[in-house]
Amino acid sequence: MGAQMRVYRQRIRSVQATKKITRAMELIAASRVVKARQRVEQSTPYAIALTRACSAVATHSNTDHALTTERDEPKRAAVLICTSDRGLAGAYSVNAIKKAAELIERLQGEGKEVVPYLVGRKAVSYYKFRRREFAQEWTGFTDSPDFEVAKEVGDVLTEQFVDGSAEGGVDEVHIVYTRFVSMVNQEPQVVRLLPLEVVEGEADADGDGVPDGPLPLYEFEPSADDVLDALLPKYVNARIYNAFLQASASELAARQRAMKSATDNAEELIKTYTRLANQARQAEITQEISEIVGGASALADAS
Repeated sequence: MGAQMRVYRQRIRSVQATKKITRAMELIAASRVVKARQRVEQSTPYAIALTRACSAVATHSNTDHALTTERDEPKRAAVLICTSDRGLAGAYSVNAIKKAAELIERLQGEGKEVVPYLVGRKAVSYYKFRRREFAQEWTGFTDSPDFEVAKEVGDVLTEQFVDGSAEGGVDEVHIVYTRFVSMVNQEPQVVRLLPLEVVEGEADADGDGVPDGPLPLYEFEPSADDVLDALLPKYVNARIYNAFLQASASELAARQRAMKSATDNAEELIKTYTRLANQARQAEITQEISEIVGGASALADAS
């Protein structure tokens, strides 16, 4: 019985130490997610406004720009997959990877070669463990995205798209990220960045920045070509940066929820082990009393 008591007490101490860690991580995520949500709210209107402006230029002009023109027979597609650098965030990264796998399967079913671009160590480790090829990786910033990294990613993808599959580039650019809806709801999202999908008068029900309602009227100076040359790179960089911010807020919210669940489970486990330890102690006391009573009875019979 004494050995069993020691085992239970050791397990209680171990679970208590784990509980302290999960509780600390929950509080850290809760404090950081507030700022992450503010950054999402600040960047989203700008990304949507750029999308509306680019859609208006492409819709109301006769310009065939390289970034808005559909390729006749697209053969290669780039897929940017946004995950986290760290774990302990529930199924956050897994859901994004699953969504990307569905997109890749669909693109391959259309006869396109898929070129993955990875963001976050989770996606990189997933591809390396399965020995799958990918074009490029970016890691070390998913907790707090920086615009310079988003611009670097945007420049690489834009260059690949401009080159086209005939010159070793791609004909389409898709991005898979997790959209922050609320603290309890984060949805994996697929958006085609390039070529720009011209959508006029449709609702933004899925939250991907597609123009809501009628597009405003714009005057293009000096010309629509020059406007598109200036806007489209900004559009790509802004949408990628906004996707990174959405993914960061989603990651922190998922981590807070996962750590709270882990803390609650640790508390329940401590209660369970405490009850088992008390039962073992009571059994030990009962056995000792039985032995004393038995010994006394044996002495009384002997006398």
